[in-house]
Amino acid sequence: MSASDGLRHSADGVERCWWCGDSEEYVRYHDLEWGVPVTDDVRLFEKLSLEGFQAGLSWITILRKRENFRRAFDSFVPARVGAYRAADVRRLLADAGIVRHRGKIEAVINNAARYAELCAEAGSLAAFIWSFEPAEPVRAARVTRGAIPATVESSVALSKALKKRGWKFVGPTTMYALFQAMGMVNDHVHGCARRPEIDRLRRALARPTA
Repeated sequence: MSASDGLRHSADGVERCWWCGDSEEYVRYHDLEWGVPVTDDVRLFEKLSLEGFQAGLSWITILRKRENFRRAFDSFVPARVGAYRAADVRRLLADAGIVRHRGKIEAVINNAARYAELCAEAGSLAAFIWSFEPAEPVRAARVTRGAIPATVESSVALSKALKKRGWKFVGPTTMYALFQAMGMVNDHVHGCARRPEIDRLRRALARPTA
């Protein structure tokens, strides 16, 4: 596979997806986290929130600030974040360790406040999100850089469903990035060392249901 197809031959001899480059943080994230299936609600809420913060920015910016985000947002535990008030918004806007965007900060707080409503309806955030998992043939076809989409029908559907329930900063592109990060699709390119391992983890996954 050529570099134009999205495969990078790294200095350590491992074939990886093009986007992680030589950055240690990106390589670590690529090798240990990106695409690994996630079914824990707190981790999913964190990923959803950080994908919202990433909108308009590079992911490396968010990755380098992630520990600061976790500290600032009480580890993204929805019950804690959902109780934030105006003083917390002011505190977060003054925190240089995170992305100080009022709309995104208020969206995370809003979404955390609506978390309990969603769980009452679907059983858990994980059950709700995983119910939008794309069909296998759709996932399997996306193995080269040029074939990976920005959205799919199910990410559009999830976006609409969350917006209908009052969630914010959950656009279809953001939701597809969430799909990739949480292992709901395997978009490691063909030839990447991680792709077969993610396939194995996905096959072994007990998907959450309501």
